[in-house]
Amino acid sequence: MTSLKLTRTLTLWPLIIMGLAYMTPLIVLGTFGIIAEASNGTVPMAFLITTFAMLFTANSYGIMARRYPVAGSAYTFASKSIDNRVGFMVGWTILLDYFFLPMVIWLIGAAYLGAQFPDVPQWIFLVGFVLLTTCINYVGVKTAAKLNSVLMIFQLAVMVIFVALSLGDVYGNGGITSIFSLEPFFNESSTLSIVLAGSSIAAYAFLGFDAITTFTEETIEPEKTVPKAILLCTLFAGVIYVAVGYTTQLVHPGAIFNDIDSAAFEIAANIGGNIFASIFLAAMITAQFMSGLSAQASVSRLLFAMGRDSVLSKKVFGFLHPKYLTPIGGIILSALAASLALFFDVMQAASLINFGAFVAFIFVNMSVIFTYVKDKKQGIATGSTVLNLVFPAIGTFVTFYLMTKLDLNALTVGSIWLGIGVLYLVYLTKGFTKPTPALHFEES
Repeated sequence: MTSLKLTRTLTLWPLIIMGLAYMTPLIVLGTFGIIAEASNGTVPMAFLITTFAMLFTANSYGIMARRYPVAGSAYTFASKSIDNRVGFMVGWTILLDYFFLPMVIWLIGAAYLGAQFPDVPQWIFLVGFVLLTTCINYVGVKTAAKLNSVLMIFQLAVMVIFVALSLGDVYGNGGITSIFSLEPFFNESSTLSIVLAGSSIAAYAFLGFDAITTFTEETIEPEKTVPKAILLCTLFAGVIYVAVGYTTQLVHPGAIFNDIDSAAFEIAANIGGNIFASIFLAAMITAQFMSGLSAQASVSRLLFAMGRDSVLSKKVFGFLHPKYLTPIGGIILSALAASLALFFDVMQAASLINFGAFVAFIFVNMSVIFTYVKDKKQGIATGSTVLNLVFPAIGTFVTFYLMTKLDLNALTVGSIWLGIGVLYLVYLTKGFTKPTPALHFEES
């Protein structure tokens, strides 16, 4: 019988679009309030710094994806280039991301619905999101996945209108000169340390650019196309975030809002009236719903991989629903974990996610450095020293520095999670006397 293989049909631009769709560009407005507050009204500057940091990391992801064109991403890169135990800890930290990502998505969606319907308790919207996405993931998400391209067009259209209305409002109040200002980048109440605190939160908007690596087996000339797509996707996202952040900060200087979690809805009503506010709300809720659906599906499949490989309980996580072929153990656990959203706000949950993301980014950069040094010692032809040593070193430093600017609670919880991971690894390896369990992501 002929074995089935994925067909290589994807080119550069479809890959970039899929990467942007995974990142949900509208999130620049969804998180505008919390970043404006953290950066003292310098959102575009916060995003500019984060884009700078992400480009170095994107370069490292591209290099490692060319070397190891399999799923698993940061976990795989660290395991193969540094050490299996380091890879396990990176994967363990990423698990924190997977658990909290749906929570942040649903928190943002609930906050925006709460802004439109203030008489309804936000926890009702939150529970509604969890129940609906859980039910859909229970029976499968193939149909929902097909809506990504349509959703991307809708998001970009709403953002273009938002930017146009913002510029029109600024022009109407101050003339052409008011459109050009450095105030959104620098102001009297902002310092570099404060802007960096905003940048550490802004990194949340970039999560997902590495998802492009999962399409390696379906890409034409993946060794060239995938790294280029990762870099361009990150660059385009950064341009979008800085531009939208700039125009939004122009139309609403400073960082004072009725509710920072739904600040963009307040601005949308001011610049476009109730009709545009309703369109914006529809776009935001649709984007959050689809993003939450994908995020919950992702964590359930990671838990399935861990259960199948006996890293977690095989009985609970390592099986599929007999009819729908969905990992119901992971789906249910992710839904239960989402209940923690009742005790967090958007900034706290986003900071926790960024802790895991920064750890992954640091070790992907370090993986490039370790690989380069190993190749040098073995006399293997290596690439450019700048791309394989200097840029990853800069990426490591900048990412680590941004991580130190995270909320103290995020650093504390993240460190505790890492400690639990170390203890669990000791247990799994019987005090490091047995091999470290390996996850086979490509099979999940």
